[in-house]
Amino acid sequence: MLNLISFTAAAVLSIGLFSQTVNAQSAEQIEQLRQRAQQTGSSSTSNAAAGVSPLSVQSQRTLPGAGSTQNTMGQFSTQPRSGLSLPGEPTIESVFPQQQAMANPPFAANLFLGGFESERTTGLNDNYLVAPGDKISIWLWGAINYSDVSTVDNQGNIFIPNIGPIRVANTPAGTVNQTVSSKIRQVYTNDVNVYVNLLTSTPVAVYVSGPILRPGQYAGLASDSVLYYLKRAGGIDFQRGSFRKIDVIRNNEVIATADLYAFFRNGKLPKISFKDGDTILVRPIGNTIVVETGARNSFTFEFSDEELTGEVVNYFARPGEFASHASVAGVRDNKQFARYLSLADFEALPLKAGDTVEYVADNEAQIYRINVAGAFSGASQLMVDKGTRLLDVLDHIEADTTLSDTQNIYLLRESVAIKQKEIIEQGLERLERSMYTAPISSTGEGAIRAQEAQLVADFIARARQVEPQGRVVVSENGDTANILLEPNDTIVIPEITDLIHIGGEVLLPQSVVFNPDADTEDYIAWAGGFTERAEDERILIVRKNGNVAFANIDNGILTANGSGAHLLPGDQIIVLPAIDTKVLQAVKDITQIVYQIAIAANVATD
Repeated sequence: MLNLISFTAAAVLSIGLFSQTVNAQSAEQIEQLRQRAQQTGSSSTSNAAAGVSPLSVQSQRTLPGAGSTQNTMGQFSTQPRSGLSLPGEPTIESVFPQQQAMANPPFAANLFLGGFESERTTGLNDNYLVAPGDKISIWLWGAINYSDVSTVDNQGNIFIPNIGPIRVANTPAGTVNQTVSSKIRQVYTNDVNVYVNLLTSTPVAVYVSGPILRPGQYAGLASDSVLYYLKRAGGIDFQRGSFRKIDVIRNNEVIATADLYAFFRNGKLPKISFKDGDTILVRPIGNTIVVETGARNSFTFEFSDEELTGEVVNYFARPGEFASHASVAGVRDNKQFARYLSLADFEALPLKAGDTVEYVADNEAQIYRINVAGAFSGASQLMVDKGTRLLDVLDHIEADTTLSDTQNIYLLRESVAIKQKEIIEQGLERLERSMYTAPISSTGEGAIRAQEAQLVADFIARARQVEPQGRVVVSENGDTANILLEPNDTIVIPEITDLIHIGGEVLLPQSVVFNPDADTEDYIAWAGGFTERAEDERILIVRKNGNVAFANIDNGILTANGSGAHLLPGDQIIVLPAIDTKVLQAVKDITQIVYQIAIAANVATD
């Protein structure tokens, strides 16, 4: 008798579990449930007081990607998979060949970043067309009372007692009330009030196929757009699918064709009321023209045979304001083809599929900007003609001779700054090579060289951060060179000053009032003297106009090298650091780079 009770309990529990776990689809899963039920049934006598229910069996089985909330009515969660794939299910990575990202993606590709899917409204719009399966609520009151929810049958009708069938299929949602009410009032002409409301819309199943990422069947409303279904299917494959020819097929006939370029440019899409079984077919990509650079729309364009002209490309690509020419490259008769044309000539040029186009601003600058900085009055920018020289511009700059030092004017030039940067970089590369290729004679020397290499590497990293000013020396002894100006040159007019600036390896870097009776040694003494790391053999003197001079110590007396031995107001005295020749191997290269960095903002015209 006990065995019979156990078998009965196990059978009831097994049936209950099977009825509520319809997603357990394999024989192995069912066998596991049956064994679990038998184990529970064997202990049913001890749990008889508490009772046994099939719903009390707990399970943790969920689909991959499902939420943590368990469904109390079964084993599998009903939460959406959120795009996660089941084990063994094909993915885009396993189906599509690996492709590099396109440098110029298709024109209108960003349509599939829009909210055609995620932002769709849940309510009905007035243009929705009633379809079989929709539910319509009907109320009659007054001389007769009636209320019911009717379902549109397969013939497109709803049936009302004493009225008969009323056809509502393909009726816009906004006019359903008027259509049904007019039919009812043909029977009940007086003292009957009517109210009709469309409650729900029936989803339709639409197939999406062709060169798209996830072909298949997708559900949506009949009033949803082509873009909604394409977005559901993952969008068009950029390499293979057409943006210009997307057919909607019903009963083996094309009822509409969508052109995404027309929507992107003019907001036009075919008005379609989808039905069950409709197919959206993306056709293969057509002729493509790649616009690489120089246009607002530098994309890959798809054109029909009739559109393969430069005029159409200009219309879609929209060249920049200053673009004057177009460069075209492609293949003609199995031979390379290349043309460089003005925009006017390019418009008449017939193109071929696969051509690449670049727009070029090939207008030679005839007027450019010159900047003015320092002690002056008036505008800080001047527009000059090509070929203008420095003295021509100086005649139009207002300066106060009591405040402006017009005898020491200099220029800041971008091309010179770039050249100075290149010179410093070449020196740093030479220093790196000398450090990392130095021969080593012993293990101890190798350890020392490794430490030196680290120190030099830190120095190189800091030196590469130096940004030269591109200073051009154009004045000396009151004379100014009448040089040609370049675009974006900056003319600097220094202020008159009474100071001498002392910096570098001195104890107290500062500015001191100019004293005509003092020499370089005096000014260094006023700055506290040399530090322990100072190089007192060569002291750098940077003149106000950008010229460079050196001073040295000879038996305790400072003398200047060459001409210009006297200091002048506005000069800078820079004491450079000394480099230990007994420690570092590449002393010559380091010293040269230190000097280059120190005077990187000075270039003499002579």
